[in-house]
Amino acid sequence: MFLGTGSDVGKSIAATAFCRIVKRRGFKVAPFKAQNMSNNSYVTIEGGEIGRAQVAQAEAAGLLPSVEMNPILLKPSSGQASQVVVRGKVATQLSAMEYHEYKGQLKQIVMESFNRLAAHYDVIVMEGAGSCCEMNLKDRDLVNFEMAKAANAKCILVADIDRGGVFAQIIGTYGLMSKTERQLTIGFLINKFRGDPRLFETGIAYIENKTGKPVLGLVPYFEDIHIDAEDSVSVQTDKRPLKKISAQSVNIAVPRLPAISNFTDLEILDKEPGVVVNYLSRPNELTPEYDWLILPGTKNVMSDARWLARRGWKKRIWEFARSGKYVLGICGGYQLLGEWIEDPFGVESGQGKVRGMGLLPVKTVLEQEKIVRKVVGRSMVYDSSLRGYEIHMGRTYVQGKRGHAFALIHEPSKSKVWEDGWVTNDMQIMGTYIHGVLDSPRFRGEILNRIRALKGLKTRRPRKGRLARFAQYNKLADHFEKHCDIKRIFTLVGLKS
Repeated sequence: MFLGTGSDVGKSIAATAFCRIVKRRGFKVAPFKAQNMSNNSYVTIEGGEIGRAQVAQAEAAGLLPSVEMNPILLKPSSGQASQVVVRGKVATQLSAMEYHEYKGQLKQIVMESFNRLAAHYDVIVMEGAGSCCEMNLKDRDLVNFEMAKAANAKCILVADIDRGGVFAQIIGTYGLMSKTERQLTIGFLINKFRGDPRLFETGIAYIENKTGKPVLGLVPYFEDIHIDAEDSVSVQTDKRPLKKISAQSVNIAVPRLPAISNFTDLEILDKEPGVVVNYLSRPNELTPEYDWLILPGTKNVMSDARWLARRGWKKRIWEFARSGKYVLGICGGYQLLGEWIEDPFGVESGQGKVRGMGLLPVKTVLEQEKIVRKVVGRSMVYDSSLRGYEIHMGRTYVQGKRGHAFALIHEPSKSKVWEDGWVTNDMQIMGTYIHGVLDSPRFRGEILNRIRALKGLKTRRPRKGRLARFAQYNKLADHFEKHCDIKRIFTLVGLKS
């Protein structure tokens, strides 16, 4: 089990790497995270939702993702409340305090999912959440040491040296562990190291002397390995300067919605040559040099619609669209492009309805039952095949005749076909519920090349889709194998390397 000194230290990526490492040695391996908090989710083979990190881990292990790998998923819908997804299906909406009281009811569900996996696989690679030693939350722990104890899992504590304070992270966390927790902990993994490792040899010796436990890996920071991010933290807290845009590139703007979700829909664009994707914080950053604006998914479309209007984004996006630029809304972004969003059941807000952008002649009504399904079909924009999934609470209804449906889709192996989304007659403003729509090379390549043609740039063939990510899992495994004591780790957990 990979536990962390805090959030975003690299537990997920370490678990992904070791799923691949263990698989390459011939073991049947599966990932498991008892409880995840993320608005970046995915539809499994059972038609349920799990966190995106467990999807990457399952793929690295050579498996189809299953709800058993992440039985509890929390999807924050406001500053104080989260939607609680149990084995892939929405169970309830609770505040943080209410959920803390509710967790006791979930332990049996968590153990049932773990035991189903354990019965079919040689190795389970588990992941904790946040800090493993949050002392005020330990009495209701579902996902860290209580899960490790229940599974009798050997634990590796992951720390992030890039953020500073790695000695306090490791030694402080170890000092907060109980005797049993220290016995389960076999050592430490220091992640995101920069510089010459020889300069940290005395640091490793200090940690080992203070704790009596080995440092099992010093893993360098990398930027050339591309694995799906787990949640929106990397988008919301990214303080780096915006990437340079120019007349020689296709420039894509993405507003940083407060409740952004499933932003991995856009990651394929970063792999296209000559394409720049920038997440913008302020409306005045949306300059005429941008060619395409994409509104991503959002976990709270009501609050984000108000935020867009209050911050001046609505007016700026409207002007951008009317200047002849391309606009695409995906899921919640599609809903935002419409005329109205209504919430008669109080699913997201006490406010009955809110105005959208008015760029598409559609109205969305938020409903109590969530739609979660895989879909396939064809885009009616560029006659391209599409494959993806839907996760949304609302249904969207066309209010006028301006334009036509975005796609004709159906569930795999089912014959019922329906229209999805909407697009204007000039095909410049589009909305769809299909997550993964940009993974279609034909669709992605067509719109990028239309923009290139308008700018007098040479057209290009689109890059390979997400299937190329499987090579990335091997690169990740190679990276961790090079910088971790794999033989010692395998011996400590009782595996033959």
